[in-house]
Amino acid sequence: MSAVRQLQAYREIQLTTTDSTTVLLMLYQGAIDALNAAQTQMAAGNFGAKGKYILRANDIINQFIASLDHEVGGEIAANLEALYLYMLEQILVANVDNDAGRLTTVIAMLKTLQSGWEEAIASQRKQAAAGGAK
Repeated sequence: MSAVRQLQAYREIQLTTTDSTTVLLMLYQGAIDALNAAQTQMAAGNFGAKGKYILRANDIINQFIASLDHEVGGEIAANLEALYLYMLEQILVANVDNDAGRLTTVIAMLKTLQSGWEEAIASQRKQAAAGGAK
């Protein structure tokens, strides 16, 4: 088995055996990493690679949209969807215009959401641990 296939197999196992909150955080990091790489490729004039990383970030953000539960999430889900759609629009414009600044804006938004989820997950885990200790 080649090193690339071994890495792909490891990542697949990691995703299928990890809890959903950890996967969510991994996806946020994946989108951030992809957009950072797109910026690097944009600066280098490597437009094929830029497009690959843009597509990866788009796929992740589209998955965020698809996973929203509007019945349970209500207004929060609607607001997140609007934010994700805005990000996709900014990424599209950044890709067409080679505007790294727009990618920086989306990266900052993703980092803010990632941080918020990290705090919420940590709080939930702390409450669960305290409840289990009783």
